[in-house]
Amino acid sequence: MPAVPPALTLSDDGFLLHGEPFRILSGALHYFRTHPDQWADRLRKARLLGLNTVETYVPWNLHQPAPGTLDLDGLLDLPRFLELAHAEGLRVLLRPGPYICAEWEGGGLPSWLTAQPALRPRSRDPRFTAAVDAYLDLLLPPLAPHMAARGGPVIAVQVENEYGAYGDDTAYLAQLADALRTRGVEELLFTCDQADKSKLAAGSLPGVLATGTFGGRIADSLEVLRTHQESGPLMCAEFWIGWFDHWGEPHHIRAADDAAADLDTLLSAGASVNIYMFHGGTNFGFTAGANHDHAYTPAVTSYDYDAVLTECGDPGPKYAAFRDVIARHAAVPDEPVPEPSPKLPPTDVTLTDSANALVCAEFLSPGERFTDPPTMERLGQAYGFVLYGTELPALGDRVLRFTGGVGDRAQVFVNGAPAGVLERERHEDTLHVRSPEYGARLDVLVENMGRANYGPRIGDPKGITGPVTLDGEPLENWTCHPLPLDRLPELPFRGTDTPVAGPSFHRGTFTVDTPADAFLALPGWTKGVAWINGFNLGRYWSRGPQRRLYVPAPVLRPGTNELVLLELHAATTRTVRLTDEPDLGWTDEG
Repeated sequence: MPAVPPALTLSDDGFLLHGEPFRILSGALHYFRTHPDQWADRLRKARLLGLNTVETYVPWNLHQPAPGTLDLDGLLDLPRFLELAHAEGLRVLLRPGPYICAEWEGGGLPSWLTAQPALRPRSRDPRFTAAVDAYLDLLLPPLAPHMAARGGPVIAVQVENEYGAYGDDTAYLAQLADALRTRGVEELLFTCDQADKSKLAAGSLPGVLATGTFGGRIADSLEVLRTHQESGPLMCAEFWIGWFDHWGEPHHIRAADDAAADLDTLLSAGASVNIYMFHGGTNFGFTAGANHDHAYTPAVTSYDYDAVLTECGDPGPKYAAFRDVIARHAAVPDEPVPEPSPKLPPTDVTLTDSANALVCAEFLSPGERFTDPPTMERLGQAYGFVLYGTELPALGDRVLRFTGGVGDRAQVFVNGAPAGVLERERHEDTLHVRSPEYGARLDVLVENMGRANYGPRIGDPKGITGPVTLDGEPLENWTCHPLPLDRLPELPFRGTDTPVAGPSFHRGTFTVDTPADAFLALPGWTKGVAWINGFNLGRYWSRGPQRRLYVPAPVLRPGTNELVLLELHAATTRTVRLTDEPDLGWTDEG
């Protein structure tokens, strides 16, 4: 236990900060979803809203891409983010997991860990807790100077995350709390769970503050929380003011006046709050997670969340509405509402060079040989694609079956010609193929669309996840090319003006006078991934709802810039457009 009282303590009905009454007015801002050069801007806008605190998760899978490592560079420079928050006069709620959900790939749990056979994540499985301990041994020392005990901004640290929706092992939670304490965390610890009697009971830890997560039914939710915890502060650790989007589903929005009215009710009850999200940001690269209830549903690239700040950091409709509400309950800075950021003038980009992605696999990674097709995890790969290849020992019409399914989307080619697509979300595992000759080449390009971030399927395998048969007979002798695409090497591009047919990489250049925020529009393109100057903007897909990818100003540079697309199917044009407005797609209203 801490030798001295933490900076943040509890009274019968609220918080005390250094012994003085303190109401937490917080907003969620995930540093790993915002370009580092924009952190200071987002933090300043949090202060101008009237917030005194920001909250962030910590994604284990990014910070520790392999056992024994710790990445705190660039987008992951958490100490720098904490320094900037402190400089802005903001406190910090730190949520290190180990599980974070967050609609994030795998809920933040690293695939090298969850891939271990029969491992039980979020439990006292010794392999899991040993990995957590080893991670905290590396993570916490660089964060120690930023704890309130040493004059830093971090006033509270969360234990796990909504554990009551997953399990009920109080000893597991106690072990995590002890892991934090024994590594020098002296600050207030808290848990959070949905405002449900059974979930709060399962996810709480005696002697640790319990908080709730909810977006409506404020009075009822606070009553459930108070019934569970008879004294101490009432706090909504996630006040949901919007929602996340899945591919093929509507874009979610929530009216500003409705969310503001609930915020006013919450604050009028004397509760503390963490607005989820103050700024959502972007699932850059391959970091978007997925849900899996009745079907697998991957999340889109944008994490706009209909938040207080839009994906590009501009004040949205909720900014002024929330500022008015907060001003009724606390002092708000006497400064104007921030202006929208400058935007890049609309710019057309023609992609003049192309390279066949199936051929490029040889440039991107050496082939590895296996009798049966291995999962992505067996290849030691976390994200991206795997290209599998073998020969068809038959002629004519055949039935190709992936007995374990695919994780998550497989494009099938015979002698380089498209033969079909199988999608996990559609429960597809069988395809008719026509073999034109004995020994015809079968290629299967499998994309990891995001590991489940919630529920019992966390740690779901990717790639080809079981034997493959042709008319019931096993197909063997596979060559595999891991394609994580975490960085793009030099590719054998050639100038061309022929129609776009995928899977292929396409490259073009464009000129920028003064870098500014932009949005990449891809009308006529089907599905793929976009990079600007080597920065992975994320996935695009004509399925929607999202129709444009956010391009942060710091990704651009004065002069010549490079755009690369990996188009997986085909396009009706060789041109894309950088525009000055987002397009997150259709809503339930149309």
